[in-house]
Amino acid sequence: MEKVLREYKIEVVISAVGGESILDQFSLIEAIKNVNTVKRFVPSEFGHDIDRAEPVEPGLTMYEQKSKIRRQIEECGIPYSYICCNSIAAWPYHDNTHPADVLPPLDRFQIYGDGTVKAYFVAGSDIGKFTVMSIDDDRTLNKTVHFQPPSNLLNMNEMASLWETKIGRVLPRVNITEQDLLQRAQEMRIPQSVVAAITHDIFINGCQINFSLDKTTDVEVCSLYPNTSFRTIAECFDDFAKKISDNEKAVSKPVTASNTDIFVPTAKPEALAITAICT
Repeated sequence: MEKVLREYKIEVVISAVGGESILDQFSLIEAIKNVNTVKRFVPSEFGHDIDRAEPVEPGLTMYEQKSKIRRQIEECGIPYSYICCNSIAAWPYHDNTHPADVLPPLDRFQIYGDGTVKAYFVAGSDIGKFTVMSIDDDRTLNKTVHFQPPSNLLNMNEMASLWETKIGRVLPRVNITEQDLLQRAQEMRIPQSVVAAITHDIFINGCQINFSLDKTTDVEVCSLYPNTSFRTIAECFDDFAKKISDNEKAVSKPVTASNTDIFVPTAKPEALAITAICT
């Protein structure tokens, strides 16, 4: 890795490793420190502010690993930006690592808790767009970059109602309790239990909304780029609805399980990647 960074005089490194590979970034940090040409490093985060969130296990272990990466970056004096984009703009299935690849429910909604805790939902294209904008912005140097678009702050009840308007029918709602989520997390089925733990932190603990941006290292993309818009949840749901209309075979399976059983949508393999940008 050091040879590649040095040979191509790479100035920006964006890491997107996940799952069990988080700590592999230690070797990348060492390489970046040794070449001394990298002007910005974006470690693999792209979720919550891990210094403010505290999910139950096994989510906690993953966050602690990411925290170790942060501290090592800072100790080595490597210029960085931490991207905290919160949730992907899709239905938040608690047992699927790629919710953006799965249609929102077509048979019934599973609502976590009472469905009133809000979260920020950001389109994948906007995550990429604002990340690229931020890496060439002095205002985000050595900062935690938060994505908090007011138009995309919704709770699960609001998400469900919005999806109903897109598909033209009302679906039944089943409440998944805090204990249900904790039980799934305690099963230690990786990665499903990690997602369950983080889902609990979002929709029960309110980890995306229970703090203020009061640190000198906090910046928020809507303030940085007020003239650049986010895709709304309604627009993202329009995309899902179009997939249904374009493919009449996209129908839900009959409900045969009990109301508290949780369906497992088809998941894609976890993508592991480290991206380096030459400038």
